Amino acid sequence: MRRGRRWSRRVPGAVAPDAGGQEGLDFLGDANVVRVLVEGERLSFGHQSNPAFATEISRIDPLPHQRIAVYERMLPQPRLRFLLADDAGAGKTIMTGLYVREGLTRRTLRRVLVVAPAGLVGNWQRELRQLFRLGFTIVTSADAKERNPFIGEGSDLVVVSIDSLRGPRLFAALGDPKVQPYDLVVFDEAHKLACHRDPDGKIRATERYRLAEAIAGVRELPDEYRLPWSTHHLLLLTATPHMGKPYPYYALWRLLEPDMLSTQTAFEQFPPEARERCFIRRVKEEMLTLSGDPLYPQRLCDTHSYALNQSAVSEQALYDRTTAYIKHYYNLARMWNRQAARFAVMIFQRRLASSTWALLCSLRKRKAKLDIAVDSLRTSLVSEEEWFKRQKALQQKVAKGRIVDVLAEQTADEEGTVHGQEAHEANEDAVLGTFLATNLAELLTEREELREVLALAEAVHAQGHDSKFERLRELLSAPEYRDQKVIIYTEHKDTVDFLVRSLEGLGFAGQVASVHGGMNFMERDAQVERFRAPHDKDGGARFFVGTDAAAEGINLQFCWILINYDVPWNPARLEQRMGRIHRYGQRRDRVAIINLVASATREGRVIKTLLDKLEEIRKALRSDKVFDVVGRVFEDLSLSDYIRRAVDSDAAADKEALALAGRLTAEQIEAIDAREQAIYGRGGEVAPALAHLREAMAIEEHRRLLPGYVRRYLEQAAPVIGVDLVGDLSDGFLLRPRRRGVLERLLPALEDYPALAQQRFTVYPPADERDAVYLHPGEPVFEQLSALAREQARAAGRQGAIFTDPGSDAPYLFHVARLSVVRAADPALPGLGRPEDLEQRLVGIKQFADNRCEEAPVEQLLLLEAGGKPAPGSVAFLAQSETWRLAVAERLREDVLARVTELRRLAAREHLAETEDQLGKAFDYQEMELAGARNLYRKKARDGDKKATAEVERIREQQQALKERRQAALLRARREVELIEPGVVEIIVCLLYT
Repeated sequence: MRRGRRWSRRVPGAVAPDAGGQEGLDFLGDANVVRVLVEGERLSFGHQSNPAFATEISRIDPLPHQRIAVYERMLPQPRLRFLLADDAGAGKTIMTGLYVREGLTRRTLRRVLVVAPAGLVGNWQRELRQLFRLGFTIVTSADAKERNPFIGEGSDLVVVSIDSLRGPRLFAALGDPKVQPYDLVVFDEAHKLACHRDPDGKIRATERYRLAEAIAGVRELPDEYRLPWSTHHLLLLTATPHMGKPYPYYALWRLLEPDMLSTQTAFEQFPPEARERCFIRRVKEEMLTLSGDPLYPQRLCDTHSYALNQSAVSEQALYDRTTAYIKHYYNLARMWNRQAARFAVMIFQRRLASSTWALLCSLRKRKAKLDIAVDSLRTSLVSEEEWFKRQKALQQKVAKGRIVDVLAEQTADEEGTVHGQEAHEANEDAVLGTFLATNLAELLTEREELREVLALAEAVHAQGHDSKFERLRELLSAPEYRDQKVIIYTEHKDTVDFLVRSLEGLGFAGQVASVHGGMNFMERDAQVERFRAPHDKDGGARFFVGTDAAAEGINLQFCWILINYDVPWNPARLEQRMGRIHRYGQRRDRVAIINLVASATREGRVIKTLLDKLEEIRKALRSDKVFDVVGRVFEDLSLSDYIRRAVDSDAAADKEALALAGRLTAEQIEAIDAREQAIYGRGGEVAPALAHLREAMAIEEHRRLLPGYVRRYLEQAAPVIGVDLVGDLSDGFLLRPRRRGVLERLLPALEDYPALAQQRFTVYPPADERDAVYLHPGEPVFEQLSALAREQARAAGRQGAIFTDPGSDAPYLFHVARLSVVRAADPALPGLGRPEDLEQRLVGIKQFADNRCEEAPVEQLLLLEAGGKPAPGSVAFLAQSETWRLAVAERLREDVLARVTELRRLAAREHLAETEDQLGKAFDYQEMELAGARNLYRKKARDGDKKATAEVERIREQQQALKERRQAALLRARREVELIEPGVVEIIVCLLYT
């Protein structure tokens, strides 16, 4: 028999088929080995059997709102440009992971870049690995010193901090011409891509926004922000897309469609149906379980007051003395307009409310800085003139906003770290060195006063009694909280240290996990895992003590009790803390939020008023909504300002508490809700969709491939690879190689698992991923095993094999083939410079002796027995196998692939007219804006303004460039449809059925 040749043919723009074509077709291959080859391919195309295949191979049970977002809104779009804006805690990481896993399975994604705030980078890597077995690599600026981390091994799936990526080193690496474009880029916390418009029309874009513009494909950018590529798919994630100002909200949308939404007017005229393709937002109230129950548990918020102890040396005496010190120097600083000095003394007020130990630590730091200043001036190391100059420079940093009160002005996710400290600690350390004194004598006076406060703090601390901690101890001993895991939040690392020592002193040694901003994400993860582990076992922790560094990017919904040891003076931080346990995955029907407040103190009165008012509004509205929008309530208010004014006197405290109560109303919460509905739409899509989701999931259940087909595949593939499966496949088993070196290729994939799991495998999801490796398509160890099996089976596949089909009266050939549809490249147009895979399919084709062909399911192979010798009627197939294969390849290309390609073209053409219309309107709006600006500057030029003449010329050039951009955008839209064409037809195997 004449040897066959490769049975695939290139078409313009097609990708090359895999190596190893059809050679030596004689149907003498081992049928069982060939079955392994075909079944490995079929499992890799699992989405063809189950359209929600990613839900099978992931460690999640997606909720209705998540399924709607991924399978009904995102996946159907050939080019995803999407703003996913669900409420906090809805599982946006899970929806992203589902989309990525489906995209990888369907071969529409290969390279994915996740850009997140620094504090969330580790969380992204951990959740994508644990829930989806996606091996994302964290890239840092240091990684770019030796090589380009966006090129080569480990560069396809990357997560990176946004501030690292916008830095010169990593951005230059991203712009290297050798970097292959990322198919999908995800921006988490996208509201931080800030872009503002001043009243005079000037646009102020942050570097973060410029980075996003470059990746999104905005054409008009300064050279320093340009990239040689732009992403095809863009996903923006945020729970707060609209921060109260229209322009920043529009700026986010502009990233999705830079040409179509090139002006705010174009955005305002964007049709509702077009918006729906690009945007989804569901609030907590409308998120439901599949059975229709509310997804989020009720929040029970309770404020527990405690009283300071009373005596000459007591907490009350320390409070009074410290408050007098604060009041005196704060009023002086306010009178002399010394913002930095006001900031410095307010640090003591916040720390006084936290713990005696936290106050003592700050007093000691202040004293040390005063000692250095006094000694420097006394010994003439620094002249008074030079010292005053340094003080002025520090004051200027605060006045110009380079040093800010982070705890009051930023949320937990906005706060970064500085040299191993949380940003607020670093800023506090800096401003503790600012003084009102202008000479040595005044410094000595303040030092003497500080010594008195410090001595009293030392004495109170030495007594070993802390009323606030005693109240905490009482709570932890209450029957309903005994033996329960508890989260305790504070604002200060010093108080974290105090609480850890104190809890361990109560007999909980080894049961206290802690997190603060000085830890890297791996250290934080280790502490979270300690807390997650059962606390009645070695290594498990009952208590989790943390600063607000643990209020973002750390999911603690396995716990239901949260204690605010310090109630934050920034209500948005309170909202973020609650979100750690009040989120998707919480199993309890209620969660407890407990606040500790010294209600007799001046600041305590203000804070208790806030908490009581929030609870009053919750009861009035019969909804927890108030806790989800408390940060937005205070967008234009400052709780810190109320507290600072309250320090002045008892009367002032009562006045500020009353004023605060008057500013918080149920009507205000309802107004926020109404405003958001006007901006985002009314929502409510989840409840009506539950019936059809239940039906779809019932169908999916019958189409599942796991675990049955995977188990059967491993049993059949093991001897082909050269291993034995030792143990119970229903529980756990080992892989025992039959020869040396067989499993060496598995070692890199196994390194990602705990040591105990590396020797044990399962086809069922283990209760704990540390127990065993869960084998399934997409999982790295399984993929390596499957690759080994395909390599070993390739020779038999080239030969072909014989199977017996009792249901057929005549022999036939059965071909298994891969088909692809591509969008070919057009290097002349931006964004179309490289070809793109639009779709790949695995198909089975029956070919009869009369050359008649019909599609058949690939899984048919699983139902048939291996055959023996060819039947008499098979002679024609044996003699002319090459002719038959050529015929079926042509039929696949001209019939099946042509039909699939045309469906793709039709879908694209359906939207082309709408796209052209929207692009035309967008450019019209730009032309009108430029024409108006040109007329304005022409008038100024006629009035003698020389600068206006240059501005007229600049606008004229912009108008000319705009015409060219309009033509290019419209041409690109049309060409994108025209370039859709058939890709490769690759015959994987040819079988003879007798």
